[in-house]
Amino acid sequence: MPNSALPNSGTPDTTTRSSTVRIRIEATGLPGRSCAPAPGSPGYDDIHVAVQRRGKPGELLDPVPGDAPRAVWTLECTVKAGPDLLGPYVQGGPGARFVYLSWVNADADGLTMFRRAKLMLDAVPAATVEAAVRSGLLVARLGLTDAKGHPLCAAVRPPLVIWSA
Repeated sequence: MPNSALPNSGTPDTTTRSSTVRIRIEATGLPGRSCAPAPGSPGYDDIHVAVQRRGKPGELLDPVPGDAPRAVWTLECTVKAGPDLLGPYVQGGPGARFVYLSWVNADADGLTMFRRAKLMLDAVPAATVEAAVRSGLLVARLGLTDAKGHPLCAAVRPPLVIWSA
């Protein structure tokens, strides 16, 4: 990302230092508490969605029932040169960072993951990241039900997610 920020220009220079930014994920349109069986996949009757911690698939931030009207998570991150977003819930390597939204089923054995969505951070426009560095907040807004009525999965980029600062 080119950065033409000059000293005292009022624009943060993300090429040479790091800044703290919160990522707030605002999700609506959750698919419901159950997920019907599909070829090669059993059905689930108590689904939840949560943010997965990096390197710890079993450590989930604030699981939300699949029939909730909305889900909101706030993640603390650092933005370094590039820009490059880092934090305990940010996955992947430079240029390919993302946040996992993990779909789990609650049963007698606890929470069992059955699918995930990757909220792709490389799809955030550079100008939006720069605005987030100034404001301290990067917001992702998305619906969590796919075209078939199932929990959203796979890589999520615009237009499925709207990024703002």
